[in-house]
Amino acid sequence: MQVVHTIADLRSALAAHRSPAFVPTMGNLHSGHLALVQDARRLGDVTVASIFVNRLQFGPNEDFDTYPRTLAADCEQLKAAGCDVVFAPSEKELYPEPQGFTVQPPTELANILEGHFRPGFFSGVSTVVLKLFHCVFGSGPGTAVFGQKDYQQLMVIRRMVSQFAMPIQIVAGPTQRAADGLALSSRNGYLSEAERAEAVHLSMTLRGLAREALAAADALPQQREAMEHRAMSALAQRGWKPDYLTVRRRADLQTPTLEDTRQANRLVVLGAARLGGTRLIDNWEI
Repeated sequence: MQVVHTIADLRSALAAHRSPAFVPTMGNLHSGHLALVQDARRLGDVTVASIFVNRLQFGPNEDFDTYPRTLAADCEQLKAAGCDVVFAPSEKELYPEPQGFTVQPPTELANILEGHFRPGFFSGVSTVVLKLFHCVFGSGPGTAVFGQKDYQQLMVIRRMVSQFAMPIQIVAGPTQRAADGLALSSRNGYLSEAERAEAVHLSMTLRGLAREALAAADALPQQREAMEHRAMSALAQRGWKPDYLTVRRRADLQTPTLEDTRQANRLVVLGAARLGGTRLIDNWEI
């Protein structure tokens, strides 16, 4: 496995390959990331992972400075998973000057849910992903694998690739979960032992909301807000600070219509909530 730190060395390492499969990460890897690498190995002629903590997607009061940087351990895991090339640029390498050009996703997708509570997040994500795509693929074809846990992010990236006519296939890797159902996340490492035991209740509450939405059928448009309020109140009573727990349309994350509710596989439940000092997200497709 090659570990490269410059764009020039990355392009040199990939020069002989025609169809890279790429997994972008911020490091501090867990088995969910490694499952994406395993997916990527089946999709291209060379498997590439990036490790870069992207300042542009962190808000002023978020954890950019304290986000764990574990490059050596990450590289060991990636090597064991069969990754071929690791791209681990410095901030100066990827942003040699202030990034004045940025990607601004459409507001109807980027300013709701995560984007409402983390202003500018999806612009930061889209900008770095576009730049990484150019580093890895140039103008050629390839495949990129993203985890479905970041449901809205996956949708934003798919929309960006489509609208910019990039010859890149976006593949969704299923959310990887611990034995108790907690979605794996690098931020789970922030949880205390007691918080870790409690954390599974986000997943459990979302699954309960999904069951309630499925059972409501034609009444969902009238009952949805009350269902969401009950789910958020249930978490709050356990000591959480919920940002949102909601039932949305899969296609665009907008409020579902009666037609959507009559076809259950058009819906998804999504949630974000803070437990102590840690903010967790999760989702379940109905």
